[in-house]
Amino acid sequence: QSSNSNTLTCHRKVEWFSRMPLLNSSLRALRSPCVTRLATRSFAVDTSTSSAFDRNLKMKQRDNAARAHNVWKDGEDVVDYNYFRKEMAYRLVDRLDDIKRQEGFPLALDIGAGSGYVHQAICTDDAFEGEGGIGGIRKLVQLDFSEELLNRDVDEEVEGAHRCDTYRLPADEEGKLPFPDGTFDLVLSSQAIHWVNDLPGLFKEVQRVLKPDGCFMFTMVGGATLPELRISMVLAEMEREGGVGAHVGPFVELSDVGSLLQSAGFSLPTIDVDTVRISYPNAFVLMEHLQRMGENNASLRRREFTGKDVFLATASIYDEMFKLQESEGGEEESDVEASVQVISAIGWSPHVSQQQPSQRGSADHRVGDIVTKTPGSAGA
Repeated sequence: QSSNSNTLTCHRKVEWFSRMPLLNSSLRALRSPCVTRLATRSFAVDTSTSSAFDRNLKMKQRDNAARAHNVWKDGEDVVDYNYFRKEMAYRLVDRLDDIKRQEGFPLALDIGAGSGYVHQAICTDDAFEGEGGIGGIRKLVQLDFSEELLNRDVDEEVEGAHRCDTYRLPADEEGKLPFPDGTFDLVLSSQAIHWVNDLPGLFKEVQRVLKPDGCFMFTMVGGATLPELRISMVLAEMEREGGVGAHVGPFVELSDVGSLLQSAGFSLPTIDVDTVRISYPNAFVLMEHLQRMGENNASLRRREFTGKDVFLATASIYDEMFKLQESEGGEEESDVEASVQVISAIGWSPHVSQQQPSQRGSADHRVGDIVTKTPGSAGA
């Protein structure tokens, strides 16, 4: 993986990357001459959760993406629209190598598995300790509510599949997970749970199916995702129709993720954020890729119809405001860029072996007795 995590680049020997001329390894920060408030979701502890997404529509979108892939996969000059999911799955699995665990995580669950990129990433190498693939995973249960997407590549051979066995289970992530308490050593999710309405309920279910000292590790897109497309759509609709609709889903704020983990009963939460920037020839190509990924709009507040003149205006505004400044040779680029905020988090099911804070009042030293004042400092 590239040491510069702000660009979508990868040094792994995978064929899809060489076929994607749209990715640029040296992107500059975007120029945004206007600022608009992004639609985000907020969560409060012990409150009812309102729905933000049409889950039935999202299932159809993911099913359609799977069908389109199967129709065109054997054609000439085929574009693999799953480059982002592949890269994020590899980055997520790479984090398992940072966890020192003697037996690894023998049994794992992948929530929102899609067509199985997390499983492919696990099978790429042996575990540092013990048996199985990366992270010591010997069996992975893949769960997704889109059965067509889940079984899209079921007949294709996964390289290194002998390292990690797998089982595909179609089920809704928003409902009660169909597993007994304390089943899994590890629960993973890569770029899937941002379409879940009841995130507090899902996190509590994950905590329930984890064994003591089990690990929950996931990545999801955050609230600052696709600001360029949001701004362009807002300006285009205001100019053409005098109103604004919801075209990019309301995603979770970074500040809410830690609260969600703690309220669900996880200990030792760790959260970080990254921004991935991807270049495209123009805004229409970006919107096409979102549709073929199954990531098109599924907001309950979406407009029933958007005219083609709005999309033409959106593309013109996007191409003017968010094009790449210049290429490495100093010449101006015609490509545009899209920004994705990626939130990565990890939480642990409570266990007596984990670090615990000392009881209040148990300290036997004062801070003032430990801190040494330097000469010339205030109060010295």
